[in-house]
Amino acid sequence: MFFIYSLAALALLSALIFAVPLRAKAWTALALVGVGALAGAACAIGVLADGTTLRLWTTPGTLFGGDSGSMDPLSALFTLVIAVGSVASVLYSHGYLEHTLAHKSPAHVSLHYTALATMCFAMLGVVCSDGGYSFLFCWELMTVASFLLILYDAERREVLRAALSYLLMMHVGFALLVVGFVRLHAACGTGDFAALGDCFAQGGALPLFVLFLAGFGMKAGLFPMHVWLPEAHPAAPSHVSALMSGVMIKTGVYGILRVTAALGCLPELRTAGFVLLAAGAATGLWGAILAASQNDIKRLLAYSSIENIGIILLGLGTAALGKSAGNQPMALCGIAGALLHTVNHSCFKSLLFFGAGNILSQTRTTALDRLGGLMRHMPLTGGLLLAGAAAICALPPLSGFVSEFAIYLGLLDGVASGSDPLAAAAGIAALALIGGIVLLAFTKLCGTVLLGSPRTHEVAEASEVDGLRIAAMALPLAGIILVGLFPHTAVEIVLRAATSLTPLPSEAASLTLSPTLAAVGRTAWLLVAVVAALACLRRRLLRGRRVTEGPTWGCGFTAVNTRMQYTGESFSEGLQSIATHLTQERVEGRSVDRGEIFPAAHNFAIRRKDRFDRLFSAWWVALLHQINVRAMRLRTGKINHYLLFALAFLGLVLLLSLFNLL
Repeated sequence: MFFIYSLAALALLSALIFAVPLRAKAWTALALVGVGALAGAACAIGVLADGTTLRLWTTPGTLFGGDSGSMDPLSALFTLVIAVGSVASVLYSHGYLEHTLAHKSPAHVSLHYTALATMCFAMLGVVCSDGGYSFLFCWELMTVASFLLILYDAERREVLRAALSYLLMMHVGFALLVVGFVRLHAACGTGDFAALGDCFAQGGALPLFVLFLAGFGMKAGLFPMHVWLPEAHPAAPSHVSALMSGVMIKTGVYGILRVTAALGCLPELRTAGFVLLAAGAATGLWGAILAASQNDIKRLLAYSSIENIGIILLGLGTAALGKSAGNQPMALCGIAGALLHTVNHSCFKSLLFFGAGNILSQTRTTALDRLGGLMRHMPLTGGLLLAGAAAICALPPLSGFVSEFAIYLGLLDGVASGSDPLAAAAGIAALALIGGIVLLAFTKLCGTVLLGSPRTHEVAEASEVDGLRIAAMALPLAGIILVGLFPHTAVEIVLRAATSLTPLPSEAASLTLSPTLAAVGRTAWLLVAVVAALACLRRRLLRGRRVTEGPTWGCGFTAVNTRMQYTGESFSEGLQSIATHLTQERVEGRSVDRGEIFPAAHNFAIRRKDRFDRLFSAWWVALLHQINVRAMRLRTGKINHYLLFALAFLGLVLLLSLFNLL
C-alpha cells in the first residue's frame, strides 16, 4: 500500500505543477513543500519534546517481509533539517531561475520543480522509514529526483558528464545497500533497522557494517567515494547544490548512524570506532586540502562538504570508542558533536551555496580570479557569505564552534582517561589540522571575492539580488546564530535525538556538558556585547568628525591596477606543494615568465581535479563502452530474435524460482 500511495501522491504532485502557469510553478512547488515541511516539523517537534516514537505506516507482505515507517527522536532531528533546508531551497529557486524562464520550455521547468518537490518528500521518507523496502524505494526516488535536478542545464557537456557520473556511483551504492538488506533479511527474516542488532549479535558484524558503511558513504561523500560531489555540485543550479550538499548527503550520515547504533556494546564496536575515526580523518583532510586548492567558488564549497562529513565521522568515531570503553562523557561529547555538526553544516553550507548562486547570477562567473570587490556592490550577500564562512571555520560566537568544541571535548577526555589515547590524540591532531586548512580556504574565498577591486566589468556592474533570495538565506542564518548563542539548548535537543541511538543517562549530560556549554554561551553573549559596544563607541567618536576616503596605499606604485591584488591561485600557493600529488592540473594560458620585466597581458588559469576522479571515472567509462559494444550485437533487427530473448529471460526467471534463488 505504501508503494501505491506514494506513486499516487507523486502523480498528483506532478499534475499540479505541470498544470499551473509558468510563473506560478515555483509558488506551487513552494506551497506543496511548505505544507509537507510544516507537517513533518510539527510531528518532529512533538516527538523530540516527548521522546516517544510516532508510528506512520505499516505495510505487510513486501519484498523484505512486513514494512513500516515511524518517527523516533533521531528521525525527528533529521526531519527538521530536511524541512528547513527544503523550504529555503525552493524559496531561493524562485529568484534564481527567473532569468532562465525565457529560454526554458514550460515542460522543462515543470519537470525541474516536480523533481525538486519529489526529492524533498523522498528525503523525508528515507529518514522516517524503518528500513527494508520502503527505505530503498525512497532512497532510489531521492537519487533519481536529484539526477533530474542536476540536468537542468543539460545542454552543457560537463553537466551531462557530472549527472551520469553521479547516477552511476549512486547506483553502485544502492547495490551495496540492497546486498546489505538482503543479508539482513536472510539472517533475521526482516529488513528493518531494528533487526540489525540481532543480526550483528549472530556473528560477522564487521563485514556487514563495512558493507552498509560503503553504501551510505557513497551518498555522504566518504573518502574515496567522494568524487561525484565536486562534479555534481558545480554542475547543478545553486539551490539544488544547497539542497544536495546541505541536506541530501546527510541521509548518508543518517544511515551510518543507524548502523553504528545497532552494534550496541558488541566487541566489534571498538573496531568500528577505529574505522570511523580513520575514515573521518582521511575524508576531512582530503576535503580540506582540495578545498583550499580550488579557484572556483562552487568547487571549493563542494570539497568543503567532504571535509565536514569527515568532521561528523570523527565525532561518531569518538562516540563509538567512548561507548566501547565504557567512557560515558567521551561517548556523550562525540555523539552530541556529530549530530550538532550535522545540523550546523546543513545551515551554513546552504547559506554559502545560496551566496555562490547570488554571485553567479549577478556576475555570470564563480571563478575566484575574475571576481573581487563584491562587498561594495552586493553588501547583503557579502555579509551573509561572510557569516557563513565564519561559522564553517568554527569561529565563536557562531554554531560551528559549538559542535567542533564538543568533539574536541570528547577526544580530550579520551586522552585524559586513557580510553584509546593514541586514537584520540590522532583525532585531535586531524581535527586541528582540518580547522587550520579550512580557515585558509575560506579566508581565500572571502578575501578574493568580497575585498579588493572588481576584475571585470560584469563584477563592477553587479547589484544586489531580490528580497526572496535574501529571505531564503536568512533561514539558515537564523539557525547559525541561535545555535551559537544558545549552545546548551541546542545540545539538549540533539541529545534527545541521541537516545534512539544509545541510552545515555541524563546525569552524564548534566555533569559533562552543561557547565561547559553554559560558559560557552556566556562567552558568546560577551563577544556580542563587546562588538556592539565597540561599534557604538566608534559611531559616537566619528559623529563630530569629518571622514574622508582615499585610495589604498599602492606600495610605491604610481599606476595601481586590478592585477596588483591576490588571486585565488596566489593566495594558496604555499599549499600547492602539499596538494601537487593529490590533484591533476589543467592549465589554460601562460603564466608570466620570470624574465618579463614589463609583462604583457596574460590569460592564465589552473583547474585542479581530484586524482581519484580519474581513477573512478576511467573504469566506468570503459565499462559503459564495453556494455554498449556487447549490447549492440543483440540489435539484429529481426523480430524472431527479440522474441527468443524474451522467452529466454522468462525461462531464466522460472528456473531461478524453482531453486528458490529469486
